[in-house]
Amino acid sequence: MKIAELPTPAIVVDGRRLESNLAKMARALPGGRLRPHVKAHKSTAIAKRQQDHGHELFCAATIREIEGMARAGLGADLLLANEVLDATRLGEVVRGGARVTVAVDSRETIDAARRGGVGEVLIDVNVGLPRCGCRPDDAGELAEEARRVGLNVRGVMGYEGHVVGNADRADRERGCAVSMERLLAAHADVGGELISAGGTGTYDCNLWATEIQAGSYALMDTAYAKLGMPFEQAFFLLSSVISVSEKFAVADAGLKSLGMDHGNPDIPGARVLFCSDEHVTFAPGRAEGDDLPSPIDWVSPATIRVGDRVRLVPAHVDPTMAYHERIYVVDDDRVVDQWEIDLRGW
Repeated sequence: MKIAELPTPAIVVDGRRLESNLAKMARALPGGRLRPHVKAHKSTAIAKRQQDHGHELFCAATIREIEGMARAGLGADLLLANEVLDATRLGEVVRGGARVTVAVDSRETIDAARRGGVGEVLIDVNVGLPRCGCRPDDAGELAEEARRVGLNVRGVMGYEGHVVGNADRADRERGCAVSMERLLAAHADVGGELISAGGTGTYDCNLWATEIQAGSYALMDTAYAKLGMPFEQAFFLLSSVISVSEKFAVADAGLKSLGMDHGNPDIPGARVLFCSDEHVTFAPGRAEGDDLPSPIDWVSPATIRVGDRVRLVPAHVDPTMAYHERIYVVDDDRVVDQWEIDLRGW
């Protein structure tokens, strides 16, 4: 099959670029130094390729992702890097033979792990991102509570998500150091072999965590591309031009097929005006950043035709992947494989 034959919108992954990204990360963080986060790609096919590069440990964001990884034979050491109030399904995965650890940050989530049959936990610590995690000063007490009810506390987890996207590297490094100072203080009270943290944006400057939870590096997006990292853009949203006017064109990808929390997608060689439910409206021939006063001054898109294919570069890989059922793996203009996005959902 040729790319031109694909139904759109469609997730397209450049197989060579994906392999290059996996190899680069394996060299930077070999073996257990990386715990790839499958929430980024939601595909056991990609996870198996990460395993081929020496990464046996994985983390996930949803119970569905944990279940799918275990079914695929990737359950040697799985971390649900998220709190849950009902760990029953996780307990079933454990009884099926997989090793599962879950993040906890309260007595309620500790009790949920115990009741659900998950025997291993990490104490989740708030290191600056206003999301989940206990205060660093409370981590030791929670660890004592978890051990009192019979759980194995493997260590601590803390995500410096508020700094991983900082464009200035020095600022990113400083923010990471402050966050890890908090996490190390908590770990001194908690104990355990694991200090789990980090992401794609801090994979090479977080020198304190024993394992890095990077995921986006495999496929990349425009948000991370701005940080000047060595990873290539490996996935795109293929779309078809369905309408052309004198001043703009419209393709069949929009809010229902794109993660938009980090902004509009990019279209190489064009300027995106806006996205609506099923459409992206763009001005061909004008690159992002052109100094144009308003859309009415743009030249007519004389070179674009209805039926043309355009590759959108999404701003955020994780939610974009969650909208789609399959990946089309391509080599130049040929489709060489199809992989199910089998970890999507809850």
